Amino acid sequence: MNSIVLLFVLLKSLIQYPKLVGDDWDEETHLRMEVRAKQLECERIWLEQEVEQLTLKQVQYLQLIAGTVLLILLLVLWLMGCKRSQRREVYEEENNDENEEEGRNGDENEVDVGKARDDDDANGEEDSNDAANAENNDLALAVSEGGNDLADNVGRIIMERTECMRTRVQDLQKGCEWTRNLMRNFALYFGHILSNSFYPGLQEAIGVGSAFEGWSPYEQDVVYQVLIAMTPPRGHSFHLELDSAEQRHRRNFRVHVQLECTCTKEQQAENVLCFLHHPKEELRSNQDPSLLDTMCTDSYLDVQKTACWFYQLVRAIWPALPQSRNWDLMLLPSRHSCQFKVTNGSEIFRIEIFFGVQRGDSDIFVSSQPTEAHTQSTTWPETYAVAEAKFFKHIAQQAPPDSLHLKCLQLFTHLLLGFSFSPYTMKTIVMHLLNVVPVSQWRRRDLLNRLLDISESMSLCVLAKRLNHFIVGNQRLPQHIHLPPDIQTTQPYNLFHHLAEEPAAHSQAMYEYQLLRKWFKRPFVVSSE
Repeated sequence: MNSIVLLFVLLKSLIQYPKLVGDDWDEETHLRMEVRAKQLECERIWLEQEVEQLTLKQVQYLQLIAGTVLLILLLVLWLMGCKRSQRREVYEEENNDENEEEGRNGDENEVDVGKARDDDDANGEEDSNDAANAENNDLALAVSEGGNDLADNVGRIIMERTECMRTRVQDLQKGCEWTRNLMRNFALYFGHILSNSFYPGLQEAIGVGSAFEGWSPYEQDVVYQVLIAMTPPRGHSFHLELDSAEQRHRRNFRVHVQLECTCTKEQQAENVLCFLHHPKEELRSNQDPSLLDTMCTDSYLDVQKTACWFYQLVRAIWPALPQSRNWDLMLLPSRHSCQFKVTNGSEIFRIEIFFGVQRGDSDIFVSSQPTEAHTQSTTWPETYAVAEAKFFKHIAQQAPPDSLHLKCLQLFTHLLLGFSFSPYTMKTIVMHLLNVVPVSQWRRRDLLNRLLDISESMSLCVLAKRLNHFIVGNQRLPQHIHLPPDIQTTQPYNLFHHLAEEPAAHSQAMYEYQLLRKWFKRPFVVSSE
C-alpha cells in the first residue's frame, strides 16, 4: 500500500512540475524568434512601401489640382479679355448710333434756329466725334495691354516659383564686391614687394567666371574666380608658343622665358647685373637668381611652380591686410591656382586666383586653368573668360533694369545639375541668344518665350551634334571686345564634338535632354497653356 502511495506522489509531481527546457529547446526557440523577426521586418518594409506609394499618389493628386486651378485662372483671364472686346464693339456701335442721331437733330435745328446755331451744332458734333474716337482708342489700347498683362502674369508666376534665385543674385553682388576690395589690397603689396625682384609682375585682378557675370550654377559653395595677368620681370621676356600637340577643339600654349640684355641699363639701375654677359659666379654672389632658375622648367614657365610661389605670397601678405583683423584665412590645396577661404564666423567666401599671360593687347589670355584632368605643368590653355565677362558686362549696360536674362541662365543651369551637360554649355547657348535677341525682349512679360527659346536652341544643338563656341570665330561681338586676328578668322570650335564622334554619347545626350524637357515642362506647362 505504501508503494502505491509513493508511486502516486511521484506521478503527481511529474504532472505539476514539467521538465525544464534544455539547451536544444533554447536554440529552436531562438531560431523561431529570428524567423518571426524577419517576417515582421518584411511586413514593415512592405508597409513603408505602401505608405510611400500612397504619399506619391497624394502628391500627384495635389499637383493635378494645382494645375487645374491655374488653368481655370488663365481661362477666366481669357474670358475676361473676350468680354472686354465684346463690350468695346457694343460701345462703338452705340457711339455710331448716337453720332447719327445727333447729326439728324442738327439738321432739324438748322431750319428753326438759323446759320449761327448751325455752326455751334457743327462744332459740337466735331467735339463729340473726337471724344468718341479718343475713348475708342483708349479701349483698344486697354485691350492690347490686356494681352501684355496676361504675358506679364505668366512671367510673374514663373518668377514666384523661382523666387529663391533673387537672394542668390544679391549675395553674389556682395561677394564680388568683397573680393574686389581684397584683391585691391593684395595688389598694393604685390607691387611693393615685386617691384625690384626677378619674379613676374602682377597686374590688377580681373573678375571672371559665373559669379562676376551675375549668376551661379550652385546654390551654395560659390567660387569667386579672378585672373591676374603676369608680366616679365626686368631682364626677361615672355614668348607664347602654340603647343605642337594641340587638338582641334582647344588650343594650348607654352610660355617660353628668355633672358634679355640689360647692359645698357646698368648705369640707370644700380646693382643690376646682366644675366647674359656677367659671369655666373658673380651673378650667384651678388644677385638673386633669374626667373629661369625659380619658376621655369626647361626654360618654360611652370604652372605648378607659379602656384606654389603665389601661395607663399598670399600667406606672407595676409597678416598685413586690413581684412585679417576680422577674417580668418584658410589656404586650400591646388596645383594650378591659388585657392583659399576667408570666414568671419557668419560669412564664408571662397576665392580662386588663376594666373595668365595676355595675348598682345587683346582680351584673350593663356592661363593656369586646366581644361582637362591631366595636363603638363608647362601647358597654359587659352582662355576666353575675360572676353565673356566683358560681353555680360556689355549686356548689363544695354539691358533694362528689369531684364531677366541672368535668371533664365541660372534657372536652366540649376536644371542641368546631375546631367552630362555642363553649365558652360547652357551659358554658351544663352550668350548666342543674347547676341541676336534684343535685350529689351528679356523682361518679365517675355520670360516664358525666352525660356522656350533656350530649350528649343538646346534641342537643335543636340540633334545637330554641334554647338559653336561663342567667342572663337564670332564676327558679331561688341567692338570693345578685342580678339587676336587668328581668333576672329578661325572656324568656331564645336563644343559638342564628342556627340558627333561618339554615338553612345549622342544617345545619352538625347535621353538626358528628353528628361530635362519633362522637368522643364513640369513647372511651366500650365503657364504656357
